[in-house]
Amino acid sequence: MSPRQNNTPVEIEVFAAVGTGVIGSGWIVRALTHGLDVLVWDPAAGAEAALRQRIDAVWPTLEANGIDATASRDRLRFTQSLEECAASADFIQESAPERLELKRELHARLSASADPTTLISSSTSGLLPSEFYRDARHPERCLVGHPFNPVYLLPLVEVVGGERTSDESRQRAAAFYRRLGMRPLQVRKEVPGFIADRLLEALWREGLHLINDGVATSGEIDDAIRFGAGLRWSFMGTFLTYTLAGGDAGMRHFMAQFGPALKLPWSYLEAPELSETLIDRVVDGTSAQLGAKSIGELERFRDDALIAVQEALERTRRAHGIEETL
Repeated sequence: MSPRQNNTPVEIEVFAAVGTGVIGSGWIVRALTHGLDVLVWDPAAGAEAALRQRIDAVWPTLEANGIDATASRDRLRFTQSLEECAASADFIQESAPERLELKRELHARLSASADPTTLISSSTSGLLPSEFYRDARHPERCLVGHPFNPVYLLPLVEVVGGERTSDESRQRAAAFYRRLGMRPLQVRKEVPGFIADRLLEALWREGLHLINDGVATSGEIDDAIRFGAGLRWSFMGTFLTYTLAGGDAGMRHFMAQFGPALKLPWSYLEAPELSETLIDRVVDGTSAQLGAKSIGELERFRDDALIAVQEALERTRRAHGIEETL
């Protein structure tokens, strides 16, 4: 593919996905439902059949919820090589396993084949872009776009630039993600784990300690979240919630009243050792939570619930005159 005239970025119409796992397939579904042509490369045996099966499983739900008029599963095409996939793309989203050397190799090859103006993004959940874009050509267009599962429903995507990523590329990527109906969050500094995963890891570590110490089962911990703070988090988040907890005096009063509790030894911070006993407890607990339901059945419940929650929040925001713009 010859470079574009004057190296001018084009309108993004061809989305390339590298990797078809849970995250990669989620990106593919989101791109298809927003009316894009999608190129895919995945060297795993049976990848195409497995991907098309996953798309068929979720398509009716998304179609019922409203998709682009031009959206079609027929706009998906597998390519024979990584280079072919990159050369024809306007935007590339890599969702390969979290191995630094693998990502370095992939991005060296992707950037060598892609047009210099093509944005190249990685779905990594914590690796630093400056490290795996080390050998990339035109690294100013390389960045991280870290989504959340299921990618085709959850709007958050963390946009993280490396040391050589240009501000223009970050803004172009954010604009494209907004076009896909997402809420891009520009991460101000290149830090391990970014923002959301650092918060989630802290909660995950404490949950493992509670199970390891025999305080609670996985189901009881999940109940503590979904019937308590989790309901608030879906529309207000931690800091605004605590501001209201301070009454009319707001956050300053809350910090004065509850701040000293931060010195109490309530949390462990470090994760417990993943002993076989702890692993068995976690597996047994989550198996009990699954009950007779299959993973597929619970995925469909999750998707319907997420759609219902987002629709309910949108109605309530409008009723209160609160704007929540993407």
